[in-house]
Amino acid sequence: MRKNMRRAGSAVLLAAVLGAVVGQPAMASGSAVEESAVDQSAVDQSAVDQSAGRSRTELRTALGAVADASLGGGIVLRVNDRRGEWTSSAGSAELYGPVKPLPGNRFRAGSITKSFVATTVLQLVGEGKVALDKPIADYLPRFGVDRRITVRMLLQHRSGLFNYTGEPRADGTIEAGIPLWGKEYLDNLFHDYRAEEHVRLALSKPARFEPGAKYSYSNTNYTLLGLLIEKITGTDYATQVEKRIFRPLGMRDTSLPGSRTDIRGPHAHGYLTFKQDGKQKVVDITRLNASWAGAAGEIISTTDDLDRFITALLGGKLLKPQQLKEMRSFTETGAPGSRIGLGLFETEFAPGCTAVGHTGGTQGQTSYMYSRTDGSRRVEFSINHGALDREDTPAAQRIAEATTKLATTALCGKD
Repeated sequence: MRKNMRRAGSAVLLAAVLGAVVGQPAMASGSAVEESAVDQSAVDQSAVDQSAGRSRTELRTALGAVADASLGGGIVLRVNDRRGEWTSSAGSAELYGPVKPLPGNRFRAGSITKSFVATTVLQLVGEGKVALDKPIADYLPRFGVDRRITVRMLLQHRSGLFNYTGEPRADGTIEAGIPLWGKEYLDNLFHDYRAEEHVRLALSKPARFEPGAKYSYSNTNYTLLGLLIEKITGTDYATQVEKRIFRPLGMRDTSLPGSRTDIRGPHAHGYLTFKQDGKQKVVDITRLNASWAGAAGEIISTTDDLDRFITALLGGKLLKPQQLKEMRSFTETGAPGSRIGLGLFETEFAPGCTAVGHTGGTQGQTSYMYSRTDGSRRVEFSINHGALDREDTPAAQRIAEATTKLATTALCGKD
């Protein structure tokens, strides 16, 4: 099992910040699959559809395995490769229900938000308004952040700042941040958080290491970057992301909801499963206040809109050449096969198969957005969790393995 992707998966299950993990294939599948193939070439459409039907068998099997492992949930998927675009879905839109998710559904994409925030910050760098190697304290002096921590360190998770959503200890336990699980989270489901609260909570804890010394994922970094955007532009970070990215790319189904609790438009349901008084509880948490995540993970999107974004970003349509080069200057995270840039990860999904992108998660959903470095293959998907208890290690392992198998098949499988 690759440690880099294991880190990503446990973050979703433990602290709702990232996506899935690499494991061995989990191929068994009994879930129905809904799909469509969209030709992007000039050849005969019927021939393409027949070819796609034959060639997508492994992908459909991997898709069904994810739906099965979600324990009553479902998945929507979009794949682009040299044969064109293929969308599909499997499982249930509501817990063990008969209706499948729609491929065009909207979903909470969690930490994929960070790629949008990083892009906006790098646009400001390109405009000469922000310097990557300048201390964040110069821009946000009111917090008293260690002056050795630079904007670049925040983008690359090398600040050493405590993660306000919780930090893993050496013994495997979690040092708590804000409430994110169980009854305590449900009691705060509609609580309206402020970014400043998260920063001050993080700064009340000892630094994890010297600034710049190593990589450690922390949502606090991107909360500060959201506040940086606000300070430089005079408007909140969401306004800038919408103005600079959503509108130019026509991302009409993507939003940064702030304190708004609903998902507007078609969507599947997500669930929180936990034990209370010795009994398992499964609660629909589709409606929630995502201000707990803010600039670190509040985005609502679709597979289509995420594909528009990653394509435009890697194609040089959102950043100047120098800033795109900075974003794609990857350094080691300390985990085999995993490197981090500025708001993007570079991950080796299989020998000789490397892709760049980001994962994201909330308590009820897990999402992926990845592209091969040359743009020849891309995958975006979102899983709505069913009765998946984060403390059920075998169940967590099954969904992790199935998720990784799907991503690897989409990005690295035979054409």
